Amino acid sequence: MSVFSWPARVYWEDTDGGGIVYYANYLRFLERARTEWLRSLGHSQQELAGDQGILFTVVSVAVDYRAPARLDDELEITCQPAMQGAATLRFAQRVYRTDKGRGPALLVEANVRVACVDALTRRPRRLPQFLLDAVEVEEGISG
Repeated sequence: MSVFSWPARVYWEDTDGGGIVYYANYLRFLERARTEWLRSLGHSQQELAGDQGILFTVVSVAVDYRAPARLDDELEITCQPAMQGAATLRFAQRVYRTDKGRGPALLVEANVRVACVDALTRRPRRLPQFLLDAVEVEEGISG
């Protein structure tokens, strides 16, 4: 699994008055794709917070908007994690509009840095082994 992909659709609530996705709502799509990537590894945010006492917090986001998504568009959101340190992951993420006739169109590129923190103290905490293993496999495939 070198790049994780998650499908989504643009709903009315995602758009502005002109039927175009409001720029800040792309962050929701990116967040959901990272959450679904984690779920694909067999873990939910709730389980990690409760059982392992860890949370993930976004430290930084850089977003380049290439083209707009519109009401009812079908999207594909990707994420590709990389190690950033003992407690931090960096995700290269993209949002595509899928068009069966013409192929995907790149709409958004983002670089998101996420830190692992202790659920009680909110202090940085080492990434759990299952994430280290998953990212090592990812980097081995893509690098």
